[in-house]
Amino acid sequence: MRATVIYGERDVRLEEVPDPVLSTGGDAIVRVVAACVCGSDLWPYRGVTPTKEPHRIGHEFVGIVEEIGPDVSTLKVGDFVIAPFYDCDNTCINCRNGVSFSCLHVVPWGANDDMGGFADGAQGERVRVPHADGSLVATPEMPEDALIPGLLALSDVMGTGHHAAVSAGVTTGSTVVVVGDGAVGLCAILASKRLGASRIVAMSRHADRQAVAREFGATDIIEERGDEGVAAVQALFDGIGADCVLECVGTKESMDQAIRSTRPGGMVGYVGVPNGGAELPIRSLFGRNVGVNGGVASVRGYIEELLPEVLSGQINPGRVFDLELPLAEVAEAYAAMDERRAIKVLLRP
Repeated sequence: MRATVIYGERDVRLEEVPDPVLSTGGDAIVRVVAACVCGSDLWPYRGVTPTKEPHRIGHEFVGIVEEIGPDVSTLKVGDFVIAPFYDCDNTCINCRNGVSFSCLHVVPWGANDDMGGFADGAQGERVRVPHADGSLVATPEMPEDALIPGLLALSDVMGTGHHAAVSAGVTTGSTVVVVGDGAVGLCAILASKRLGASRIVAMSRHADRQAVAREFGATDIIEERGDEGVAAVQALFDGIGADCVLECVGTKESMDQAIRSTRPGGMVGYVGVPNGGAELPIRSLFGRNVGVNGGVASVRGYIEELLPEVLSGQINPGRVFDLELPLAEVAEAYAAMDERRAIKVLLRP
């Protein structure tokens, strides 16, 4: 089959690789219907995270089950399934505590599992899923093609945006600021609206992303950054800042923006993958009683909650996909996101 391999900085290639095979009993082979490029994939693409040797890449996909192992009990061949951005058993103590990304048997896509098998990267034609019952969520029926982008968003960005909002304690009447206008930040706006926020500020400088932010529920747009951005936020909220600030970038500057935009006693929900020296100023947080909560989103635990609203059309997180390309053009997909010509690129094998 064909799958994407990253070799180094700005060097991704679609190559012929071995077909996945069932090997451990509880696994499944999924034919990928749609995958995508994630903002976090850009860190190795840009060379920020070094690539020591060529490896498979991609961690978001939806598809159709083609084969199942003899121990799989909740799925059948032909099911349309959503995969979270990691493989988990969904039964261990950490999974039961709601942090399935910390599953005792977690497997990143594109890596070997602890049973001797390989979990393929998602940017390919097929994927072996080691813990099929634990990881995959089947839709009630085969979805219409128009729903595919929204379902794919549940594999990562919608669940991650939701995690930012939940971590910050967004509830009915909350005031919210979202730092970051990528796919996760936009989904955090959608999640905040869904949870009942009364006012949602998108910090964005890009007209196309501002338009999606407004569609998703943003009531205000702030283009300023740094001290000017903090002042603009405070001017909207009684001179003190917002109840909840959602940090969806992962840099030192974005975390600083988030913390200083939060009112005393407020909460930062952070989900941006840390890069660029992001740190927490403990003394400042202590003095202002600002809390920080979040981390890697355990999206497997959110899929069943959000899925009915995607299927009904109540929410449409698939709007973040503003470019669709065939898998054969995966290098262009990375370039388009790297150059900010696209918010998020959907790939069709």
